[in-house]
Amino acid sequence: MTRLRARLVAGAMGLALAGPSLAADVTDPASGPAAWAALAKLPDWSGTWIPDVLDQNAQIASNPPPWKPQVAAQVARLAADEKAGEPKGLFVDCLPHGMPALMLKSHNPVEFLFTPGRVTLLGESDGNRLRRIFTDGRAHSVDPDPSFFGHSIGHWEGDVLVVDTIGVLPQTYVAVSEAVGIPNDGDLHVVERLHLVAPDILADELTIEAPKILTGPWKTTRLFKRTRKRDYEIVEGVCLQGKFTEGTDRDGHAAFVPAEFLAGGAPAPPRN
Repeated sequence: MTRLRARLVAGAMGLALAGPSLAADVTDPASGPAAWAALAKLPDWSGTWIPDVLDQNAQIASNPPPWKPQVAAQVARLAADEKAGEPKGLFVDCLPHGMPALMLKSHNPVEFLFTPGRVTLLGESDGNRLRRIFTDGRAHSVDPDPSFFGHSIGHWEGDVLVVDTIGVLPQTYVAVSEAVGIPNDGDLHVVERLHLVAPDILADELTIEAPKILTGPWKTTRLFKRTRKRDYEIVEGVCLQGKFTEGTDRDGHAAFVPAEFLAGGAPAPPRN
């Protein structure tokens, strides 16, 4: 047997022996025609969905989170600062909103993409608003790597998408405004039931458990209104782009260069 043939035989034997374990690692198998055809049976969530901000505010006023006493005092202080014209600004650091703030308090549009085994939610603004909701029957990881939007698994109950999310970074906010919110501090668990309540109204019924800051589960609902107008399509947004201005590099090529800011944080006027 030649050396080349021996190597080929050994490689083939190795692949044969490794076959089952390699197959077990495939989490996104190829989707056949039947899987794509099945998407036609799902409800129509196409278009762009705009958060109903007035309803957000009404829901929070009538049904605030059950803050723990010491946390309620912190919330009151943040609300007072906002009313006095000195808001903290929870989402000005260019980090993603994360869960549950993306669904609770975002003022920017979102859209849903259905593919076999997955629902993908895309959001406008900072370029990092992306949720992957796995609907292929997988379970949560035993020890998921924490992330801004966590690990989401879902299933369909008729026309209702039920989503279970864990593994969210403790730094993400349970927010009631863009200036008032408290980091969840860990062990966050969110269950959502998303469904149409009218042809162009989508409801997200959330049950939020944040045991480090809430006395118990907080059940609240957020509404999103659909539009199919081109003017409302999601556009590219890069939060950090605001920290730079258009300029040139040392070789004369177009480049982004750090912008200048005044002491209070506002962009400095252009120099003459």
